[in-house]
Amino acid sequence: MTAAPTPDPTTPGATPPDPSASPGVSAVVVLAAGGGTRMKSARSKLLHELGGRSLLSHALRAAGDVRPRHLVVVVGHARDQVEPHVAELAPQALIAVQQEQLGTGHAVQCGLRVLPALDGEVLVTYGDVPMLTGDTLAQLLAAHRAEGNAVTVLTADVPDPTGYGRVLRGAGGDVERIVEHRDADEATRAVTEINSGIYVFSAATLTRGLGRLRADNAQGELYLTDVLGLARGDGERVGAFRTDDLWQTEGVNDRVQLARMNAELNRRTVERWMREGVTVVDPATTWVDADVTLARDVVLHPGTILAGATTVAEGAEIGPDTRLRDCEVGAGASVVRSEAQLAVVGEGAVVGPWSYLRPGTELGRRGKIGAFVETKKARIGDGSKVPHLSYVGDATIGTGVNVGAGTITANYDGVDKFPTVVADGAFIGSGSVLVAPAQVGEGAFVAAGSTVTEPVPAGDLAVARGRQRNVEGWAERRRASRAAAREDTTAAQ
Repeated sequence: MTAAPTPDPTTPGATPPDPSASPGVSAVVVLAAGGGTRMKSARSKLLHELGGRSLLSHALRAAGDVRPRHLVVVVGHARDQVEPHVAELAPQALIAVQQEQLGTGHAVQCGLRVLPALDGEVLVTYGDVPMLTGDTLAQLLAAHRAEGNAVTVLTADVPDPTGYGRVLRGAGGDVERIVEHRDADEATRAVTEINSGIYVFSAATLTRGLGRLRADNAQGELYLTDVLGLARGDGERVGAFRTDDLWQTEGVNDRVQLARMNAELNRRTVERWMREGVTVVDPATTWVDADVTLARDVVLHPGTILAGATTVAEGAEIGPDTRLRDCEVGAGASVVRSEAQLAVVGEGAVVGPWSYLRPGTELGRRGKIGAFVETKKARIGDGSKVPHLSYVGDATIGTGVNVGAGTITANYDGVDKFPTVVADGAFIGSGSVLVAPAQVGEGAFVAAGSTVTEPVPAGDLAVARGRQRNVEGWAERRRASRAAAREDTTAAQ
């Protein structure tokens, strides 16, 4: 059986398959015990990211979409990294440990040991196949039931099947056997339908087959594929469900594959958002993570990177050359050539160019954070402006405040951080330093160049700078003395 084209996992507004369409799914077993040595990384392969989510996160989301009664993750290598990640992503998941890597059959045996007796179906999938979707798993289950199979394998037709196991079908379309590439003759190698390694089993067939596996092969391992042969030998039907989306059967083994798959996922993500009414000026240089949410009439300019759980409201304009991570951008706002993390940009507000919004920044409606401004834990009220060349940290700025160029909130004394509060309507002159803890009252003014160390009451003007004194003729006298010194030096030589 062949699948209809599968909806992409990043389709905006997509919903998981209806759980009522897949009743009785006993378990999904996610195999995540491999070493991932080709990644050449101190970090588990499964924790490397694709579209802002870990490889394992993608796998667990797909598994969760079919609503299994039990979810099992089989861990092994780098389990000290993988187990906490599983607990964070899917607290309901059971952990099974494969101490020795003795093959896929052995890994599933380890997975079933942590489960009670099962009925219904068991899905087996992998932690490093991130493009696989819950919709495809639901279709695989539906085909398995419709055909009355004991085992159904997910397959794909690929242009170059080198290295993959080949699926050999009988006249009725059922699977006769799966032959590994190294064991295949020339005729078998000409077959382009490959085994993805993703299966749905009758729980009874799987349990019975696992108990009969033997490691009588060159690798000395227990192969899950042997369960298919055992089932067919028992007279049970083994079927195949073919997906037209080849990416859903592909695993990630090294960083080259990771980059290639990341580019494909991003291409799909950007294309889907464009179809939802987002303008992407240059899709080739625009990166949008899988958990980003965009409204219609958003415009993304070249060099834009939207990461994490960033949300951008209707009509906002981002970029060029801007990176936002876990940010919220309001309707009609503009962020240009800037970087922000865990920040909120209000409706109609303007940020940039060359601004840096650190975590905790909240810019109010129609506010402005301008060129070469850095903010951190700063709440800047509606209509307030920090136009350029300033640092505002650990501060609360009221509404309608103007913060002049070169203003600094001196919030750190070398040991502790202290707050600055500027009330509504205040005006901070250029080149001022507000030494925290600092308070500037409503409607107050701070004269340019002031260093404010005491509270400024509402409506007052604070002037905190040395009185200017002009020394008459000083410049001329200095120039004359320097010329004389040069003549003395020349004469001495």
